[in-house]
Amino acid sequence: MAGTDVSSEATSGTQTALGVDMNLEVVTLPVSDVDRAKSFYESLGWRLDIDLVVSDDVRTVQFTPPHSQCSIQFGKGRTTAEPGSAQAMILVVEDIDAARDDLISRGVDVSEVHEARPPGFDSPGRSYFARASFSDPDGNAWELQEITTRLPGREWED
Repeated sequence: MAGTDVSSEATSGTQTALGVDMNLEVVTLPVSDVDRAKSFYESLGWRLDIDLVVSDDVRTVQFTPPHSQCSIQFGKGRTTAEPGSAQAMILVVEDIDAARDDLISRGVDVSEVHEARPPGFDSPGRSYFARASFSDPDGNAWELQEITTRLPGREWED
């Protein structure tokens, strides 16, 4: 009789008081027109990872922004959310002016850069506070956020 060896041990690291390691790798966007969305994200220069047509009712398209560890997916049969309902997705950049200029050169309507610094934050520079926004053709909203110096606490401790 053939069998499969099944282990209950963690496959990627050990479990700690924090729980099992997890990576956010894909965010699903609700869109009304898959081909229009595909064309838009291609125009941004994002890497097309897959365009998989399973049937007339199921299609998955995945893109990854340059050097990102997280991708986006959209298609048919992916989500019941209303097209355009994904809001405030943040793309972190080192130079918001260069990122904004790049998007504008690709035909994207991007807001002016604004800084929203809460009271009590007197740190120099624009890191974390400089933002600009744009939307895809369905209205899914993106924000560019400039981060040049990370705040403490971004590393996980065991």
